[in-house]
Amino acid sequence: MSKGKTTTSFPSREEISRDTPLRLSVAAALAFPDGSLGASGLRRESARGRLIVERIAGKDYTTLANIERMRELCRVEAKVRDSGSGSDAAEPRLGPAGSTASDED
Repeated sequence: MSKGKTTTSFPSREEISRDTPLRLSVAAALAFPDGSLGASGLRRESARGRLIVERIAGKDYTTLANIERMRELCRVEAKVRDSGSGSDAAEPRLGPAGSTASDED
């Protein structure tokens, strides 16, 4: 018998539910198929408190549901411009060629 690594067959995508525990490298490959995020990126997000990771027998696992929650926490909100209210209203608006609106009156 050889003592090399044994090859493991992975379940098909249809057999993996949102709550199936997956090693970080497998979870990253499924959730980010373009390869833009790997196991190390998931570990960083776990360290930041945005990804739930379970350590079982010294191995890190997460689920696709946990990655979905992480993505919600990482979502960048669009900035909403406040038109004309607040401190911006007190500032003069520039008109043509640098004149202010009060210069035109």
